[in-house]
Parts: sequence; C-alpha cells; structure tokens
Amino acid sequence: MSDYTHQRLEARIQETISTMIVTREIKHHGLSPFVSVSQVTLSRDKAYATVWVSSFVEDNKLEQSVAALQSAAGFIQQRLGALMKTRNTPRLTFKADTSIREAQAMNDLIDSLNVKNEE
Repeated sequence: MSDYTHQRLEARIQETISTMIVTREIKHHGLSPFVSVSQVTLSRDKAYATVWVSSFVEDNKLEQSVAALQSAAGFIQQRLGALMKTRNTPRLTFKADTSIREAQAMNDLIDSLNVKNEE
C-alpha cells in the first residue's frame, strides 16, 4: 500500500471519529464534548489503529474521555467498517495526547522568562 493511501485512511478514521464525537453519536456519560482526535496512527497491515485524543480540559476529564472511547471502541469500529468499505476494520486503541497542554506550559515558561528579562 502506498504512503498516500495509508495517510488517507488515517485521515478518514480521524475525521469519522471526530464527527462521531461532535454529533454526540457516541453516547457515553464519561465522554467530554471538548475532546478532539489529534492523530491516528495506523499499522502497516491496517489491523490496528492508535487514536490520540487531546483536550483543553483537566487531565482527569481527558482520562475519563479516553476510557469512555475505549469502552465504545466496538461501536466505533462497527461504524468505521460501514463507512470505510475496506476488507478489515482496524482494532482501535485510544490514548491521551497531552502535547497541547505541554506546549502551552512551555509557552508560558518562555513568556515568564521574557518578562523577567525586560525588567
């Protein structure tokens, strides 16, 4: 499979899961509407996909949302199978992506250093 096809499948999975979260198609009490799918990593054989989920909410809410998505993974896989029309639907694993929060903390640190240098 070409790299272009592989990337296209990753983008399609990301878009589909994001749409399911926004439209509240995934009905789970632990799922925050403020989470988003930041990246999907699909294995070369298309059997497994790691879905990275990020948010600006607290870490415990993000972990709850990841757990909610993991418990709804079967439902999400079934919907992906119907939409993707591929021979196999990848098995989904959801993980928390804290890079946004870490980047914000780094920016705040740099800004505080700039303020101290100006004084």
